[in-house]
Amino acid sequence: MRNHDIEQEMYRQAVALIERRYPTGWGGAGVVHTASDHYYTSVSIDTANASAILCIETGAMLEAHKYNEKVTHCLCLIRDDEHAPFRVLSPCGICQERLRYWGEDVQVAVTTPDTQLTFVELKELQPYHWTKAYPTEELEHWEG
Repeated sequence: MRNHDIEQEMYRQAVALIERRYPTGWGGAGVVHTASDHYYTSVSIDTANASAILCIETGAMLEAHKYNEKVTHCLCLIRDDEHAPFRVLSPCGICQERLRYWGEDVQVAVTTPDTQLTFVELKELQPYHWTKAYPTEELEHWEG
């Protein structure tokens, strides 16, 4: 399957999940695609204690990890309410570290000024990542 088709399917699944899970008000969904051509979706947990919240896409990453599948793409999509446009959120620093488990070539959806659905390799977000301080063979046991 072509990257464009994967990205469009991820967007479609995120919109569908948001509309189903959050019919009114704010909504957000995460989607990952794996090398096995599976899609996993997730939402963030609602909690009164903000320190217990996890990023929207964390659950989808954990599902892929549970089935020992390599993540190839990641998308986080939100909307402010049922009348607002959907917006892509670039992965935060913690999610970038989580995604790094599957390598620096993971395709991640990023926030753009023109709101176009755009994916870039994780290494484009992290050109000075701390792992550059180590030889590749030392890092192999860290990456999936």
